[in-house]
Amino acid sequence: MNTRTLKIVLAASVALNLFALAAGATLLIGRADVERRLEAQQRAPRDRSFMSVVEGLDPEVRDRVRETLRASAHAAHTDFEVVRQKRREATALARSPQFDAAQVSVLLEQSRAAELRGRARIEADAVAVLATLEPDDRAALSEILTRRGRTVVRHKGERKARDAAR
Repeated sequence: MNTRTLKIVLAASVALNLFALAAGATLLIGRADVERRLEAQQRAPRDRSFMSVVEGLDPEVRDRVRETLRASAHAAHTDFEVVRQKRREATALARSPQFDAAQVSVLLEQSRAAELRGRARIEADAVAVLATLEPDDRAALSEILTRRGRTVVRHKGERKARDAAR
């Protein structure tokens, strides 16, 4: 073999190896993406947003459910404001030189009690809404009872401002 033929064979070998490496990487990345999508589809219902749960309902029912639960969230808003305020006070007291463990505990207890009041109000209203629905709609909407995490009440103007800032 002369040098020219050897260079061509070497270049072809490098190209073939690069192609095989790219194909393997694509396969691994594609498999991870497919697995992530399958996991997202099988995820627990509480991982879906409230809006995606409600979207499947009949438009008349959807509007009534939305308005009722929105009113419930607004009614519970003061409880959740108390939660945040008591937590801020407890944090500030814990950071201050006048730390008082008993007072911090009292503030945290008041915060938990306010959170329970707010959640109880929202859950009671959700159950009342569920009682007015047909079995299929009730089954679909029952996911809202499994939701966990923070309850955030936003006004439409705040949402528009937030979206505009993005």
